[in-house]
Amino acid sequence: MEFGPIWRAMMRNKTGAILIALQMAVTLAIMVNAITIIQERAQAMSRPSGVDEPNIFYILSIGFSENFNERLAIEEDLAALRAMPGVANAIQTNSMPLSGGGWSMSLQTEPGAGIEGTGTALYFIDEHGLDTYKLNLVAGENFSASDIEWREPADSGWPQKTIITQALAETLFPDDWRSALGSTVYINDDQPMTVTGIVERIQAAWNGWSGVERTMLVPQHTLFGSTNYVIRAEPGMRDQLMPQVEELLASNNKDRIVRRMRTMDETRERSYRDDAAMIKMLTFTVILLLLITSLGIVGLASFSVSRRTKQIGTRRALGASRSAIARYFLVENFLISAAGVVLGAGLAVGLNMLLVEAFDVDPGSLITLVPLAMLALIVIGQMAVLGPARRASNVAPAVATRTI
Repeated sequence: MEFGPIWRAMMRNKTGAILIALQMAVTLAIMVNAITIIQERAQAMSRPSGVDEPNIFYILSIGFSENFNERLAIEEDLAALRAMPGVANAIQTNSMPLSGGGWSMSLQTEPGAGIEGTGTALYFIDEHGLDTYKLNLVAGENFSASDIEWREPADSGWPQKTIITQALAETLFPDDWRSALGSTVYINDDQPMTVTGIVERIQAAWNGWSGVERTMLVPQHTLFGSTNYVIRAEPGMRDQLMPQVEELLASNNKDRIVRRMRTMDETRERSYRDDAAMIKMLTFTVILLLLITSLGIVGLASFSVSRRTKQIGTRRALGASRSAIARYFLVENFLISAAGVVLGAGLAVGLNMLLVEAFDVDPGSLITLVPLAMLALIVIGQMAVLGPARRASNVAPAVATRTI
């Protein structure tokens, strides 16, 4: 079948073809960039936090009485929690991964004000912290009980030791992250801390932060008036333990309140709730656009068939086969689709550049995604036109003898 005659015939009545081509171009541009954003958000949501999420929960304790002895309460609470059947371990800390709020500081490899540092999230833990979170220690050693200090709100000093994540080590010592072990880093410009251990991963409290895996662990208990207790349950015991822990803490000390008990699973869901909603919205938008485009193709092809019924009947009377008639409409649709997706590829790249510049969106793998999207739209176009093409092929030759 000649492409030229079909193209020239289509250009004599080109309004519908141009509209469909433009619709396919816009669909391709939006679809490619929507999928890019979906992939970016899905990858972020699937990043491991580094902790034993299925078995971890935490609860907030807030002292309110003048008689509240926070240090004594923390010591008693941790002893009681660790002694509970089903509890693998427990610690007191200031924040949780992906919780949305926490501490951040700046570390540098040389002392002195004015030196650009590396931002890092910070968790206060004790010698039970690595086991409670179930972190993977890839180098060095854990804190010992003698390393743990007590920190009050007015304190500005820092302990001598710290454990950092591999991501933070790679940033501070880009030539060889393992050289971070035993090295001295400086906090508050000139306060030295020795890196005594490196863990594989523990995420910061802020999932949208570019340095989400840059984290340091500090061997201190905090006396800030409110504190989080983190409990890791034995596998399968978390839900059973949660009400027991709440009751234990509430009854242990009447000079404080306990509230906001959450699992790490719930924290992850809350943290990525907006991302999940965006993925659903963009997925719906892509499906809706594809549906509208398909309906537009069906409508144009059906209109073309009804408008050219006598012409089709004449061709059938002159010996054209049913497959030749169907092929005509498939080729016509292919030409429209090809023009639309070529234009759409340019629009997709342009829109992607705009999103990257304006909203710092990950550009994604357009080299792979754009050709796949082009192929998908052409296939969808061919599938959409199959029905009208089949109806056209069923037009009887006798139609040519009728007066319209």
